[in-house]
Amino acid sequence: MPIEILMPALSPTMEKGNLARWLKKEGDKINPGDVLAEIETDKATMEVEAIDEGVLVKIVVPEGTADVPVNDVIGLIAGEGDDAKSVASRPSPVSEKTLGVPPAAPKAPAVAPRTVNGESGPRIFASPLARRIAKESRLDLASITGSGPHGRIIERDVKAALAHGPAAVPAQDTKAPSVPSPRPPDELIRENFAPDSFEEVPHDSMRKTIARRLVEASRTIPHFYLTADCNLDALMSLREAINAAAPKDKEGRPAYKISVNDFIVKALALALIRVPGANVTWTETAMLQHKHADVGVAVAIPGGLITPIVRAAETKSLSVISSEMKDFSARARARKLRPEEYQGGSTAVSNLGTFGIKSFSAIINPPQATILAVGAAEPRVVVNGGAPVVATLLSVTLSCDHRAVDGVLGANLLAAFKDLIEKPAGMLV
Repeated sequence: MPIEILMPALSPTMEKGNLARWLKKEGDKINPGDVLAEIETDKATMEVEAIDEGVLVKIVVPEGTADVPVNDVIGLIAGEGDDAKSVASRPSPVSEKTLGVPPAAPKAPAVAPRTVNGESGPRIFASPLARRIAKESRLDLASITGSGPHGRIIERDVKAALAHGPAAVPAQDTKAPSVPSPRPPDELIRENFAPDSFEEVPHDSMRKTIARRLVEASRTIPHFYLTADCNLDALMSLREAINAAAPKDKEGRPAYKISVNDFIVKALALALIRVPGANVTWTETAMLQHKHADVGVAVAIPGGLITPIVRAAETKSLSVISSEMKDFSARARARKLRPEEYQGGSTAVSNLGTFGIKSFSAIINPPQATILAVGAAEPRVVVNGGAPVVATLLSVTLSCDHRAVDGVLGANLLAAFKDLIEKPAGMLV
């Protein structure tokens, strides 16, 4: 029985992936654990490993193919007892679906019913998605030239017709007055600018995913926000002492260098353990109460951002958290993070303080219930003992999912965080 190599689902939300590169060629012997291909998702480049042995006899989807649906067959391996030539020559219905080729149809009259308003005419081959978009936009498919295999009309053809016309003609309803087709929002937006005043940069898969998830989060999660100022004087002194005490190697490089953000990650993790009611994830049937504090940390990468997660951060020392974050940041920028390193978590930290931002509010990243937005630490005049003094203050804003974290619970979490930040020695024991 031939072994099918499928496009893997590298995350729960992944629907399609790009087949970046084949590392094996047809005819190669395959052993379990061999890396077969590289798959690009919106956030990372992952490797597909073989789990069976045999011979790679057919590459169904060539390298460089974009938007291959999850679970589509991308290659075939002839296993023990299989005839390699027979496996290689067999048709693959999944590959036809992947490449957009319409399935073979039974013999039919040369003239079949048209797809628009019951008129008669030649049969039109179009994908279901293209038909739906054309119907909603009142476009006559007969007026669109298909760019898919065998001239099939696919999604991009309909969208191109909507954006540029005039090849597409609005379908006419013989039973009612014609209604002008709605103009797509992109076309209306472009009309605000002179044609030669901008360049169009197509969205990559990361930007599309970020946009979709942010819209989903802002629409479905009832956010509320809590802001507090934290005095960093004690923390800055402790940080200086810890870094000064770091052992050095032969080249004089310190074994670690703790950042303010490392303290923030540790403090937020310990605060969640102190206030366990906030260390949760909402589901429609139950609240998931987490046993550890898994804290995501937003990392900017070219074209977007990713949030690797420090697991059980409450159990880790500041130096371990610092080391993990340096490793995460380097591999995130190279798109080498594994899905399990950025999925899940109960909270996150987004720090724009290094850019001079005083304060801001962040959008929660599901399935997390909170996110802490961190601004810049700066000297400010405060009143202490009735007299004005200068202190280093940090503004933070906690975004909460009101379904999971109520106002008082969120306030208790932020108060616990503030207490840990202002008494940082407690994080060392």
